[in-house]
Amino acid sequence: MKELVVISGKGGTGKTSLMGAFASLAENKVLCDADVDAADLHLILDPDILQQTDFEAGNTAIINTDKCSECGLCRDLCQWDAINEAFCVDSILCEGCGVCVYFCPEKAIDFPEKMCGEWFLSDTRLGPMVHARLGIAEENSGKLVSLVRQEANKLAIEKGIDLILTDGPPGIGCPVIAAIGGANAVLIVTEPTVSGVHDMERVAELASFFKVPAMVCVNKADINLEKTREIEKFAIENGLKYLGVIPFDQVFTRSMVNRQTVFEYDSNSNANKAIKNVWEKAVKEMGI
Repeated sequence: MKELVVISGKGGTGKTSLMGAFASLAENKVLCDADVDAADLHLILDPDILQQTDFEAGNTAIINTDKCSECGLCRDLCQWDAINEAFCVDSILCEGCGVCVYFCPEKAIDFPEKMCGEWFLSDTRLGPMVHARLGIAEENSGKLVSLVRQEANKLAIEKGIDLILTDGPPGIGCPVIAAIGGANAVLIVTEPTVSGVHDMERVAELASFFKVPAMVCVNKADINLEKTREIEKFAIENGLKYLGVIPFDQVFTRSMVNRQTVFEYDSNSNANKAIKNVWEKAVKEMGI
């Protein structure tokens, strides 16, 4: 089984639109949206949810007032000032560190896991998909990313599918690390801007650290040809497989507005020809 994770050093490079386009081109695959902090692949693919499961992670302290002797030790130890004078825990201020639970002499503090979001198994017109929704301001997105990837792998095994296409998060933080670990390859989608080049270099370094083969393509390449050439030079000099360029094309925006992939909206656009070229090179590089 092979897994290709599409990532970007920054948001707004066109990563999810490209992922949707790949979903149109790949014949036998499981789709996985691992950008759980801001999942949006479902906006294009309009999935029919088959299974919905709560995601629980992290803990919040709850003081049992019947057992509490109000000794004040928990308030003294809490560096977040999450426990008020009435010995009630503010769930927003509580960081779930567990110090109060560990040191409470009366064992009066419960420490349950909290529900942080949901994950889904769905059918789409382009194949089965695993995706998730993290709650507002919730943490543990890395754990949820790992979970959806595991479930995508299980689904692929059950259905006898040998390819997983994963829409990864932007940046270089914990969710990205959780998204690329163990993948067969990553495709870094960048754009020819100062921030695009800088953040591409950082995420390429991250992939190298975890020994995940990395490929690069430039979206909106014609808005700054000098930066596009700079990206190509960086890729070649750093052992990254350079897959080519995709021109700026309003078909991306129009297709999103219509909740379609770019191939469904207009299969003959200039951008689509370039995307096909990038996809074919990626397939060849991965041996799919």
